[in-house]
Amino acid sequence: MDILTNFWHSFKQQRMGMLGLIMLVVTVLMAIFAPLLAPYDPEAPVKVSIENIYAPPNAEHPLGTDDAGKDVLTNLIYGARVSLTIGFFTAFIALVIGGVVGIIAGFYGRQVENALMRLTDILLVLPDLPLMIILIALLGRSMWIIIIVLGILSWTSTARVVRSQTLAVKERKFVHRARAVGAGNLYIIRRHIFPMVFPLMVVNAVLVISSAIYNESVLGFLGLGDPTRLSWGQMLQFAFSRGGMSAGAWWSLVPPGLAIVWVVLALTLLGNGLERVFNPRLELHHLSVGPKMVARSAQPPETSPAPAGK
Repeated sequence: MDILTNFWHSFKQQRMGMLGLIMLVVTVLMAIFAPLLAPYDPEAPVKVSIENIYAPPNAEHPLGTDDAGKDVLTNLIYGARVSLTIGFFTAFIALVIGGVVGIIAGFYGRQVENALMRLTDILLVLPDLPLMIILIALLGRSMWIIIIVLGILSWTSTARVVRSQTLAVKERKFVHRARAVGAGNLYIIRRHIFPMVFPLMVVNAVLVISSAIYNESVLGFLGLGDPTRLSWGQMLQFAFSRGGMSAGAWWSLVPPGLAIVWVVLALTLLGNGLERVFNPRLELHHLSVGPKMVARSAQPPETSPAPAGK
């Protein structure tokens, strides 16, 4: 409990991180309580007519309607469920794969490290988007296929960060003392290495969620999303492919676009705040450099001494 209390006390000092947390909590609560917040049932049949196709925002439909006469606000609220689900599960897969690869490579080193890091480098240099398109086109467009594909392609950055931290931790004195008393490799990894690298894994997982939501939106916009589940990316794709732009129905495009920006920004701010808490050197560097520069600029310019009179 003391650790959590100290962490919360430190995190509260990060204003941008707190702002990101609040923005993310608002989005998650909106997705959880979608049946209570959405004005309509997304599964209910809608009688399509000229009046309710791309109807502008009004009292009955605060964000207007789409090409099928459905309420845009309802689609936006329920679309958060799909986008967040893909983001969180993708981050979990990336966290597990990247954490295991990074710890094993950094702890055992030598040939194991070379093999795992070469595999990581290969995946890093491959272009993600074309590879995602190819894999999803071959394997299918279901939500879980998208999660698996995004997770498999998103663990490389976590692996490199964890490996770097593992290399530093395994050379510390408490690890050498554990070896000296006969502790095995698995015990050292479980009790000493993993607790030290887990905070960095969490920070990287937050950023992976942001990247996964963005990539899912791109895939949905390209028509490669799950056709049975409406996401924010698919809302953008429908707005472009079904005449929303030509009809001037900005309300079919702007809300899902702003929702994607909102969540990505929230996760980025949250990740930066967590990184400053878990890596105090960033904050110390900021605090030490800032005052020095201010004090230096406040000092009067040095003047050369006046020449002595003859």
